[in-house]
Amino acid sequence: MTLRGPAALSRRGFLAGSAGLAAAGLLGGCASPTTASGATRVRIWSWLTGMDKYVAAFNAAQHEVAVELNVIASGLKGGYAQQTNALRAHNAPDILHAEYQGLPQLLTTGGLRDLTADLADLEPGCSPAAWQGVRPGGRTWAVPMDLAPMVLYYRKDLFDRHGIPVPRTWDEFRTAAQAVRAADAAARITTFPLNDGSFFAGMCWQAGDPWWRVDGGAWRVNVDGEGTLRTADYWQRMIADDLVAAVPTGDQGWIGAMHQGRLWGLLGAAWSVGTLGKSVPQDKNRWAVTTMPTWNGQPATGVQGGSAFAVSAESDVPAAAVRFLRWLSTDPAVAKIGTTFTTPFPGYLPSRAVAEKAYKGGYFLGDPVYGVLDEAARRVPDWTWGPNALGLFSTIADHLGGVKTGSTTLTAAVRQTQADAVANLRSRGLTVLEGTG
Repeated sequence: MTLRGPAALSRRGFLAGSAGLAAAGLLGGCASPTTASGATRVRIWSWLTGMDKYVAAFNAAQHEVAVELNVIASGLKGGYAQQTNALRAHNAPDILHAEYQGLPQLLTTGGLRDLTADLADLEPGCSPAAWQGVRPGGRTWAVPMDLAPMVLYYRKDLFDRHGIPVPRTWDEFRTAAQAVRAADAAARITTFPLNDGSFFAGMCWQAGDPWWRVDGGAWRVNVDGEGTLRTADYWQRMIADDLVAAVPTGDQGWIGAMHQGRLWGLLGAAWSVGTLGKSVPQDKNRWAVTTMPTWNGQPATGVQGGSAFAVSAESDVPAAAVRFLRWLSTDPAVAKIGTTFTTPFPGYLPSRAVAEKAYKGGYFLGDPVYGVLDEAARRVPDWTWGPNALGLFSTIADHLGGVKTGSTTLTAAVRQTQADAVANLRSRGLTVLEGTG
């Protein structure tokens, strides 16, 4: 599926209504630009697992640039607030951690460096979905690190034992869910976590009906578009008919249900490869992975997560910062290091090939993991994150809270989220349009 970048939105359009805009060109921070040894000092804030290992490897490989890492709280647990405040206070580090969904929020501070000219040569080597993710407004604002397309993980041993075909469409998925419950009344095919707004967004992304779109100098908001409403209606019926669990993923109850065969599948992102291996290591040779079931056979999938890194507009060492970020995104050493503690899925395709070669495997049955993830990455349709995406994740989760008890429906929650998203952007002084236009 071909990806097309969003229509250009002026920098003024991104910044309109944002208080405390950072003035480009002001020098931020108090640290000396050089170390005692004369190396150019580059400061980075990040919560990425393993970043300390990457920084150590870079610093050991050369002596012109010395990267100093400050580990901060993960994005929605305080990291974005800390970085946004630092940008507005003109004391941000040289490099900031920006997941694709969080990049527009950081951009509204006016404190990020435009990297379009610095990184133009990277586009041919990047996965289209990752490249689009760092180009809100049609300019390049960050360096992509990884990508997290969504796929279906399933208990192949149980599917095979009961003769249940692997679902290729959502209609087949419902049929499989009925068969799972018939085989074991205590089992469900998967969980639909109502507490996770990013998961819901990823599932709706697959429908190819973006929640935000740049329309001239305005933001067009379409959270309650046809694709999202179709997705919501489908899962509302799955929950109402008790064909899926509606419990969170990742906690001890979920881990126990996965291992004990009460959950036969996981709708998860690329990083779930590592999650399964660490959460239920004793289930080796029980699980397999395949592409997401599709709507009407149209190959598409959403994305949940993925990191990129931006450079502060006020950094007085931007060239050194970009040098490190190029290395972080494209050097084969990074992918090799990553495979020692996780299962990386780089956004830069040559690095992905290195990670695939280094992947030891042995946990999953069936199709090769990287082959499935590569195919999923090729199926990602257009999507533009809006400047209020991070807050919207919490809004969605709040509205979905009553679905399990029956006090609301997914469809009603989607419509309320649309109203909240529009009101939020208008409260910032931004021009907002609704619907598909």
